[in-house]
Amino acid sequence: MRRVSAVVLFVCALSVVLAPGVARCDERKTRIEVLQVTDIEPYRRSLQGFLGELASSGFVAGRNLEVRRKVIGFDMERANLWSKIAVLMQIKSEAMRIADEKPDLVLTIGTPSTKFAKDKIIQAGIPLVFTAVAIPTAAGCTSLTHAGQGFTGATLYMDMKEALRLVKQAFPGLTTIGMVHSDDENGVAHVEEAKKTAPTMGMRVLSRQVDKNSPLTPVLEELRAEGVEAFAVPLDTYYGMRDYRACRELESFSLARKIPVFSFAMMKVPGAILYVGSDFQEVGALSGQLAAKIIRKEADPDTLPVARQEDLRVLVDPNMLEKLGWKLPQEILQIAQSVY
Repeated sequence: MRRVSAVVLFVCALSVVLAPGVARCDERKTRIEVLQVTDIEPYRRSLQGFLGELASSGFVAGRNLEVRRKVIGFDMERANLWSKIAVLMQIKSEAMRIADEKPDLVLTIGTPSTKFAKDKIIQAGIPLVFTAVAIPTAAGCTSLTHAGQGFTGATLYMDMKEALRLVKQAFPGLTTIGMVHSDDENGVAHVEEAKKTAPTMGMRVLSRQVDKNSPLTPVLEELRAEGVEAFAVPLDTYYGMRDYRACRELESFSLARKIPVFSFAMMKVPGAILYVGSDFQEVGALSGQLAAKIIRKEADPDTLPVARQEDLRVLVDPNMLEKLGWKLPQEILQIAQSVY
């Protein structure tokens, strides 16, 4: 028996000498559960940023890190009260499963999974980190900067006054903005924030709520008739559905009427000439930084403030500018990156 143990130890030692990048035989893997509702491209970028940051901190998936990802499917186009209740129950069911399995940490992506899973997971003594949440308080945080007992995370939240200041800089004569949103929790909160803040910048926001399977063009016509001079895309999953169909409608409307479109969502938005906002991948990386501190026992979640991207990203699309025959002020072009 001793001879067998000695052989095992010798093999382990030899493997470390010959392949330093391979985990030691006795190295314990850190287990992380990822929970999200729907699988959209911005969420994938958030996860990529999260895992990339963990790898930089020494936690590499497949080596010393085991990641299990659960995506709860949700047909947003056919969503009704009962399907929403079903998703809520599924989130809670997954939270119970995770609580029983006791991973080292849980990452929730988006507002619904964070809001409805956190209590059960935190009660089980499992630290939780969230990402891709637009308004922390809408996900159950006590404030914009402090999550609460047992959890923390990184938010897409942007200082709306600063965002609108940049918009005003890009469009000096703009007074009326149109925003169309669905019942997406992030979208609703984001539009309300814009409506509340716009008057401080000498502007107003006119908004409409649509069903997720509704066409966009009729609502754009209504808002245009009410004096809207530019349209803004909020952080709303409605715009990413059906291969960005709503964005494509917005692009056609914009080109036909020479009305500019800008986006507060850093995702592919056909038709937008300007983007102002937080980057999903960078915010995911911020969540990864928090997770690394928790895993290394350097801090408890309660002591880590909610992180957010310090400087908003500004992007311009030269192709759309050319198509619209629109020019942006030089001070915006100097701070913006190009989208091609």
